[in-house]
Amino acid sequence: MTTPPETSFEVSDLNVYYGHVHVLQDVSFRMGTEPLGMVGRNGMGKSTLVKAIAGFIPVRSGSISFEGRDLANKQPYQITRAGIAHVPQGRRIFPSLTVHEHLTMVGARKSDRWTVPAIYDLFPRLAERKRNGGAELSGGEQQMLAIGRALLSNPRLLVMDEPSEGLAPAVVDHLAEVLRGVVSEGQAVLLIEQNLRFATELCDRILVMVNGRIAADLPASEIAGDAEVQNKYLGVV
Repeated sequence: MTTPPETSFEVSDLNVYYGHVHVLQDVSFRMGTEPLGMVGRNGMGKSTLVKAIAGFIPVRSGSISFEGRDLANKQPYQITRAGIAHVPQGRRIFPSLTVHEHLTMVGARKSDRWTVPAIYDLFPRLAERKRNGGAELSGGEQQMLAIGRALLSNPRLLVMDEPSEGLAPAVVDHLAEVLRGVVSEGQAVLLIEQNLRFATELCDRILVMVNGRIAADLPASEIAGDAEVQNKYLGVV
């Protein structure tokens, strides 16, 4: 197992149920400020983990610790205030709000690293579409907006759930390039993905989730270049 040099986020012996179904089973991992990816097939529990981290579903047992504070079963607003931002699967853009309204509603301060002008610099396409409603945006534009909205809380940890889902390869490549720049500035990222190429291009370490458990913790270069490992854990070659 690859151990990060400095731990700021740690999940320990996490158990989450949907009714009587035991979805997450003693999930444990830790990360510092490096980008960490988690991959796995559909139905393995990845999005359930994200929802537990973000405070949308209850934790039966175990801990979710960020900078020494246990956030398990805290409300979503408390988790955001603690410094964790969530980019949800499916983007969750408001159809009737314009791009600019989405961004200004977050309330970033002028002294923050991420402000509305900074998001427009990061994603020039959003600046071009600032007066367009959420329903008028392409999938890629909506994803840029979802990421920009999350960054405006100026998080110390950015948790992204399937950001490449449903996007054209060229758009995914563009997102990867932009996010690499964000990571290079020291932004900690936990990336939940099915797109192995996207995850391994952005992240240094990759966790593999199988049936609600962490089955492997590998350097990204190892899983990216090993078809046997990919087939074993992901069923791909």
